[in-house]
Amino acid sequence: MAQIKESITNNETTKQLTLIQAINDGMRLLLEEDDRTIILGEDIGKNGGVFRATEGLQETFGGDRVVDTPLSEAGIIGTSIGLAVNGFRPIAEIQFLGFIYPAYEQIMTHVSRIRMRSMSRFTVPMVIRAPYGAGIRAPEIHSDSTETLFTHMPGIKVVCPSNPYDAKGLLIAAMEDPDPVLVLEPMKNYRSKRDEVPVGKYTVEIGKGKIVREGTDVTLIAWGAMISIAEKAAKLAAQKGISCEIIDLRTLYPIDRDIIANSVKKTTRAVIIHEAQNTGGLGNDIVSIINDTAFLYLRAPIERITGFDVPVPFFALEEHYLPTAARVVEGIEKVVHF
Repeated sequence: MAQIKESITNNETTKQLTLIQAINDGMRLLLEEDDRTIILGEDIGKNGGVFRATEGLQETFGGDRVVDTPLSEAGIIGTSIGLAVNGFRPIAEIQFLGFIYPAYEQIMTHVSRIRMRSMSRFTVPMVIRAPYGAGIRAPEIHSDSTETLFTHMPGIKVVCPSNPYDAKGLLIAAMEDPDPVLVLEPMKNYRSKRDEVPVGKYTVEIGKGKIVREGTDVTLIAWGAMISIAEKAAKLAAQKGISCEIIDLRTLYPIDRDIIANSVKKTTRAVIIHEAQNTGGLGNDIVSIINDTAFLYLRAPIERITGFDVPVPFFALEEHYLPTAARVVEGIEKVVHF
């Protein structure tokens, strides 16, 4: 906390942080503020986590607050459930989203259902942090983008920041939520840029998206690492005289239906961008939302630019798997010239 206090003393209200530093800053603040906060995960203590998200936290707060666990995702989540229903506020780190599958049963059967099962006598105020996504040349199973496994799980919220400001604000909001929240962190964005992040406590409301670029001709809907792809595509489209509006969903469940509907009603066209596989991807749910709320405003069928229906390939091929700005521009031109 010394660095934060020093910034306040110098009348500085923000710091330039990367996304991973903003996550670390948010967890440090939560540990300082509430003794009930406990972080659990593999290699998060002495090593500071595989991405250094927890660097320095065990040294400051001790091994009882920042706990190195065995290599057991089911154990991490199961222990966190017990802590949460007994008054603690656990943050469980899963090293990679692709490693979460052994804990899926715990999340589906217990984390998401205890409030309903106990008729609200018990809640599960816990956060699960999981890096996800391709583009960093990681090995197999390290680059999965399987968010729909959890957005189709009533009882748990799912958030996905694309930038440092949202990362800290959503993490704090997730910890203040009485119900479980999965925080998906795009690995490709961990150190891609720095933003101004407030030094103190603030929240980004769960369930609210954000317009990151105003436009009139077509709505681009994305989240996580795909926001930068959408922004590149929008700049290329502008050179062709096409004005793109970009929505950063920020929360994947519950989705902000209003921001999608209002934007599509204005632009009359939509392109959805995500790196998960096409079949069963979250884009399908967004298509349904648009059909339910703005169908009569559409001038063209909705276009989806996604990953392909294959496992995320080895790093030599992952750039061919991921959506690119060029692919998005093709989709933009398709709906504009329909």
